[in-house]
Amino acid sequence: MNSGMNFADLLYTASTLVIPVLFAVTLHEASHGYAAWWLGDDPAYRQGRVTLNPLKHVDPFGTVLLPAMLLVFRAPFLFGWAKPVPVAFGRLRKPRRDMVLVAAAGPGTNLVLAAISAGLFHALWMLPAGVDEWAAQVLYNSILLNLVLAVFNMLPLPPLDGGRVAVGLLPQALGRPLARLEPYGMLILIGVIFILPLVGSRLGVRLDFFNTLVGTLVDRLMPLFTGMAGID
Repeated sequence: MNSGMNFADLLYTASTLVIPVLFAVTLHEASHGYAAWWLGDDPAYRQGRVTLNPLKHVDPFGTVLLPAMLLVFRAPFLFGWAKPVPVAFGRLRKPRRDMVLVAAAGPGTNLVLAAISAGLFHALWMLPAGVDEWAAQVLYNSILLNLVLAVFNMLPLPPLDGGRVAVGLLPQALGRPLARLEPYGMLILIGVIFILPLVGSRLGVRLDFFNTLVGTLVDRLMPLFTGMAGID
């Protein structure tokens, strides 16, 4: 009986996460493609990535399997990614300026989605009893997920969006060395997100810098959006 209830709870939780995840990753990646296309670079357009079709952006492992596994095993956080949109920064009309705009389009879209989700709380009264509770959880998860994605992606480490924004804004003497980190950026992130906390737990020292930084920034932003939603 308990296992059945646990499975039902798991299905309910998953159902409130699927819609926010699909919207968040699809519009995040599509916005990169739209921005690049608008600013003169068309590889994403030619590859069919300038679209709101989630199937074009979903990565089977990073968007579906990994978050599902973390959910099933009740990990303290969810982690994943979508297929990155191809951008040839050298083909943009003003590469340094436009790289910043293309990179910022993804996190900016996530902030807009969080605001829209907050605003939709005021329409929940139109839904039947029971459905409104489920929809409220979907919208809350959407706010939280989009804020996490916006904050995470704006960390100043290539290939994250924030790293590319920093490379475009910094003087070239600082931007070029930062840009050279891009091939190693994901390895650095994996080390900081997974390996350091594991080592710290063995040593009895808290080394969970990633969750502390991202969590603190999200906690600071969350009241702004829950206030918009009227759920302080």
